[in-house]
Amino acid sequence: MKTQLERHENQILRNENDKLRAENMSIRDAMRNPICTNCGGPALLGEVSLEEQHLRIENARLKDELDRVCTLAGKFLGRPISTLAHHPHMPNSSLELGVGGANGFGGLGHITGPMPSISDFMPGSGVSVAPNSTPVVPVASERQVFLELALAAMDELLKMAHGEDPLWMRSLDGGRETLNYEEYLRGFPRCIGVKPVGFATEATRETGLVIINGLALVETLMDANRWADMFPTMVSRASTTNVISNGMGGTRNCSLQLMHAEFQVLSPLVPVREVNFLRFCKQHTEDIWAVVDVSIDCLRDNPAAVECRRLPSGCVIQDMPNGYSKVTWVEHAEYEENGVHHLYRNLLSSGMAFGAQRWVATLQRQCECLAILMSSIPTREHNAITPNGARSMLKLAQRMTDNFCKGVCASTVHKWEKLTTSNTSSPLGADIRVMTRQSVNDPGEPAGVVLSAATSVWLPVPPVRIFDFLRDERLRSEWDILSNGGPMHEMTHIAKGQEHGNCVSLLRASAMSPDQTGMLVLQETCIDASGALVVYAPVDIPAMHLVMNGGDSSYVALLPSGFAIVPDGPARDGSNHNGSGGGGSLLTIAFQILVNNLPMPKLNAESVDTVNNLISCTVQKIKAAIHGDS
Repeated sequence: MKTQLERHENQILRNENDKLRAENMSIRDAMRNPICTNCGGPALLGEVSLEEQHLRIENARLKDELDRVCTLAGKFLGRPISTLAHHPHMPNSSLELGVGGANGFGGLGHITGPMPSISDFMPGSGVSVAPNSTPVVPVASERQVFLELALAAMDELLKMAHGEDPLWMRSLDGGRETLNYEEYLRGFPRCIGVKPVGFATEATRETGLVIINGLALVETLMDANRWADMFPTMVSRASTTNVISNGMGGTRNCSLQLMHAEFQVLSPLVPVREVNFLRFCKQHTEDIWAVVDVSIDCLRDNPAAVECRRLPSGCVIQDMPNGYSKVTWVEHAEYEENGVHHLYRNLLSSGMAFGAQRWVATLQRQCECLAILMSSIPTREHNAITPNGARSMLKLAQRMTDNFCKGVCASTVHKWEKLTTSNTSSPLGADIRVMTRQSVNDPGEPAGVVLSAATSVWLPVPPVRIFDFLRDERLRSEWDILSNGGPMHEMTHIAKGQEHGNCVSLLRASAMSPDQTGMLVLQETCIDASGALVVYAPVDIPAMHLVMNGGDSSYVALLPSGFAIVPDGPARDGSNHNGSGGGGSLLTIAFQILVNNLPMPKLNAESVDTVNNLISCTVQKIKAAIHGDS
C-alpha cells in the first residue's frame, strides 16, 4: 500500500511539473507574440501591461481548476456537470483537496495517521462514473477504485456518526434515531450511485456502552468468522473474499478487505440479504477506531440484479475506562421492498429489523455473555455442575441456536431444498415454508433427512409477554408436546447476562412416558431491545451427563426448534390491532425434525402434513393461552 501511494505521489508531482512547464512556455509565447485586446491584431511590446498578462494567466489557471472541480463533483454527486464534457480527463491539482469540504470529503483533513487523501487516487483510477451507467473497471486499477470508495465511505460514516439535528431525528418515544433523508441528500454525495427504482431506504443510528475493549472489538469485526459468531441472529454467513491491505505497522489501521455476507431476520417471510462489500478499518486517535462497510455492486457488471445495497455503514469505537467501549453505530441500506411480506415491511422500513439498534443490542448481550464465560459462571442448579461443564453446556447451546437460525432463513451454510407441495399453508392462513436437507458425516446431527418447517404470525400482545410465556417451564404443557401434558422441571440454570431471561436451562418433563426415560430438553433464551429468542432441542441423558462433566459437546447430536419474537414495528397512535406497529408482536415458529434415518429416503406428503399440523396446532395453543390470560 505504501509503495502504491508513493507511485501516486510521484505521478502527481510529474503532472504538476509538466503543468508548470506548459504554463511557462505559454507565458513566453504570450510575451513574444502579444495580442491587442481591442482589435485582436498584433500589439507592440509594451502595449500589454504586466498586470494584464498576469490577469490573463490567472484567468486561464482558474478556468482549468474549475474544469477539474466539475469533473470531481460530477463523479461523486452522481449527476453530470456542464464542463465535464469539454475536459473528460484532467490532471490532478491541489485545489481538489481544498474543495473537498464542499463536496463531503473535508473531514479527511482531521484524520490522524498516514491516511491518504481521496484526491490522491483520482488520476490513476481510469474510471468515469456517470448516473445510470455501469463503470468499466480495469483490473489493474480496481485496487485504486476500492481504496477510493473506502475513503469516501469512511468520511461519510464519521460525519453521520457525529451529525446532529436536523440530520438525525428522534422517534416519537424519544428512543430511536432515524435519518432525515432530505437533509442527507443535501449534504452528502452518493458514493455508490443513485438509488435504484423501487428500492426502499432504511437508516438508523444508535450509541451504547459495550463491555469489550476497543481493540478486541476491532479484531472481531475484521475477522469474518468471529464477526458472524458475535451476531448469529443477524449474520447467517460471512467470508473474506480478498484482502486488499492487511493494515499498517502490524495493526488493523488502514486494513481493507472485500467481504461477502448474508444478513437475516429470523422469519421465512423476509428474504436473506446477500451483500458484497468493502470493510475498511482506520485508527483516528489513540483510543478511537472506526470500521465502515460499503457495497461494491455499483462497480460490478450487473448492478441491476442486486436486491440490497449497503451504503456507508459501520461503527465508531471509543475506549472507555474499566474495559468498556462506547460504540456509535450507523446503519444505512437500500433494498428491494417487493420481496418482503407486508407483515414485516413496517419493521424493515423503520430500521428495527436490520438497524443500528439491533446491532448494538445484540453486541451488548453477546459481550456480556463473553464476559461471564471468562469469569466464574453463575449457576442455579439442583444437580452439581463443574465450571468446565457449564462452559461445555453453553457451547452446545450456542451451536443449537446457530443451527436454528440457519434453518429458519435457509442459509447457504446448509444445502436446503424447498419443497413445493399442494399443502403448505396452515389452517391459520399463514404460509408455512417447508425445506429438507441431507444430514451426513456430521457428529453433531443425526444422520438422515432433516425437514425444517417455519412460519410467522402476528399476535396483538407485546414481545415480552410472549417471551415470558414461552420460557416458563411451568406453562410448557400448554403448547409443547414434549411435556406430555404436564409441567417441566428445571434441572440446571446458567445465567448468560444481567437480564434474567438470558440463560441456558436443562429441563425434564415431570410426567414422562416410558419411551422418553432417556430424554432431556436443552433450552436457550435471550432477550434484548430488538427482540427475543427461545430455542430448544431434545437431548439424550447420557450425552448431557458427559457434557455437564466438561466433556466435548461437539459430538452431541441435536435438532433445534424454537421461536423468534420481534415487535411488529414502531408505535404510532397507540393502536395494536392492525399488525402494522403499535404494541403487537411478530412470532416466528420453526421446527427441525428427522424424517427418516435411512440413506436417501423419499420424502412423502404425510411427513409434510405432519409438520404442518404440528406448527398449526402449536400456534393455535399459544394464541389460546395468551388470549385466555388476557
